[in-house]
Amino acid sequence: MQDYVLMTDSDSDLPYDIAERRNIPVVRMPYMLDGIEYFDDNGRSGREKELFERMRAGSAPATSLLPTEAYLEYFEPILAKSDLLFLAFSSQMSATINNVFEAREQLLERYPQRKFVVVDTLSISCPQTLLVLRAHDMYLNGEPLDAVADWVLKNRLRAQAWFTVDDLVYLRRGGRVSATSAIFGSMLNIKPILTMTKVGKLEAVGKVQGRKKALRALVDHVAENIENPEAQEVIILHGDAEEDAQTLQTLLEQRIPAITRVHLQMIGTVIGAHCGPGTLACCFMGKERPN
Repeated sequence: MQDYVLMTDSDSDLPYDIAERRNIPVVRMPYMLDGIEYFDDNGRSGREKELFERMRAGSAPATSLLPTEAYLEYFEPILAKSDLLFLAFSSQMSATINNVFEAREQLLERYPQRKFVVVDTLSISCPQTLLVLRAHDMYLNGEPLDAVADWVLKNRLRAQAWFTVDDLVYLRRGGRVSATSAIFGSMLNIKPILTMTKVGKLEAVGKVQGRKKALRALVDHVAENIENPEAQEVIILHGDAEEDAQTLQTLLEQRIPAITRVHLQMIGTVIGAHCGPGTLACCFMGKERPN
């Protein structure tokens, strides 16, 4: 048994069944939909499809910070018994990590004998999942807390995601594109190509006209950036667009035959609230992020 616990948050989109099988505690992040607050359970309740259907019908979900008090409730029962390594979603995507550090400070005053390390993964969704799973493999192999934390810090920029959205209106709501760009982009069937940057932000790095070209562009970026494709699983995320995700998988396997393990997964509710239905993403471990 290790003398510490490895933990993450639901913005990793780590499927609940994998978290349970591996015994990885997960902090559940909140979102609002039509005036009701929910907590992302990473697929347990199956609310992802409902979220995207309601967004298509006009609902505008919102996310919010998890307060310090909630983090205290998650962290204290663990820290009372053992040390803790928390792998957090990117600090550049939300100010929530400030509440994580506040909770850490309070708890270390109560439990000065404990070690509590927080690592900013500079990732969100499945790039974060890839880091969490690699880190947990090290944990299961008996690696000490500091060694696992150091590995994540050294490899976090190798966790990549390249994605496109079906409708720019959702990125406009999140401030990713201007209202004018969203209107004309939708009129011209423009599809942006986005990625996770070195500083942990989402950034548009290109645009193409039409869905088919967008899928090919994603495959091109994977081919340019992936390392050891034969030794890893590529995760394709989709916002209730399984048919397009399967098409993307076929294109990917044709372009990079060494890839033999591809996992298709619905985007989680919190991440989906920002990117919207129809989103497609390829997530993998590769070279250091180019942007």
